Amino acid sequence: MTTPILRVSGLTKRFGGLTAVSDVSFDVHEGEIFAIIGPNGAGKTTTLNLVSGLLTPTGGSVTLDGADVTRLPTYERCHRGLGRAFQVVQPFPEMTVAENVLVGAQFGSRGVSGAEARRRAETALREVGMESTMRRSMGTYSLGMRQRTKLAQAFAHDPSLLILDEPFNGLDPIGRHEMTEVLRRWVRSGRSLILASHILHEVEAVSPSFLLIRGGRVLASGPPDEIRALLADVPNEIRIRCNRPRLLACEFVESGLSESIRFLDQGETILVSTRSPVAVFEQLPHWLAKFDLEVFEMRSADDSLQRLFSSLMRIHRGEA
Repeated sequence: MTTPILRVSGLTKRFGGLTAVSDVSFDVHEGEIFAIIGPNGAGKTTTLNLVSGLLTPTGGSVTLDGADVTRLPTYERCHRGLGRAFQVVQPFPEMTVAENVLVGAQFGSRGVSGAEARRRAETALREVGMESTMRRSMGTYSLGMRQRTKLAQAFAHDPSLLILDEPFNGLDPIGRHEMTEVLRRWVRSGRSLILASHILHEVEAVSPSFLLIRGGRVLASGPPDEIRALLADVPNEIRIRCNRPRLLACEFVESGLSESIRFLDQGETILVSTRSPVAVFEQLPHWLAKFDLEVFEMRSADDSLQRLFSSLMRIHRGEA
């Protein structure tokens, strides 16, 4: 096994009497995607802030490219080959897409000329599929398009490690598929990625390694098949509101991907129960294009993940 590009050891963060992260450890290697999964409030964002140098840990260490970043000055901690896209940081609405991404390219690249920063910004925008609309004001864009802009901002300066917090939030099925392809290309180029999500199937399609946390503590870790085995008897539910729900329901039945289907909201919404959520989200973009379907709303209930965490918590307490 090669030396990891990032090594997190015994990472702990306390805010007064509150322990937000407790003894978290993991490695990320070159060309690897690593996912941190947990419900809202589990400590995912705090862990990412510690790894990226935005917070100083109470205990433990974060080693990036052989250097303990927790011992570096704040500026060096925040700029040492890292790219970040966090939920709390939003693009400037009064600026164009190109201007927003240019800020990211300049902020993350010391000693780079203005012309080179602009070139990097335009390259990043092409990568996320926004080159043709980059002169529009950010205030005119949907949440999904803002997510793409944040991603372009994060890697415009060509970092070796990308850190993303809920990168699929606000994306429709086609947008999620396209985002997945962007992230896969990023890793195939030899660079690395950490992402956090509260929805298991969103990252299962892209990540070979998982860390499941709750209450700032690690409950389980491993590859997707091992995590999925814990959920073998728990179907996932996906709620989809679209313009042709009966046609979509028929496609689910014929594909064999659904355990059951229910119609809600006077027949405008279908609730699909499936044991293959990753296959569903890979297939949906093809159905949308083939049958000219328009999805107005799609939500994935995280009850299955909550049940998994509840079971793991009982195991940790010695109750199962």
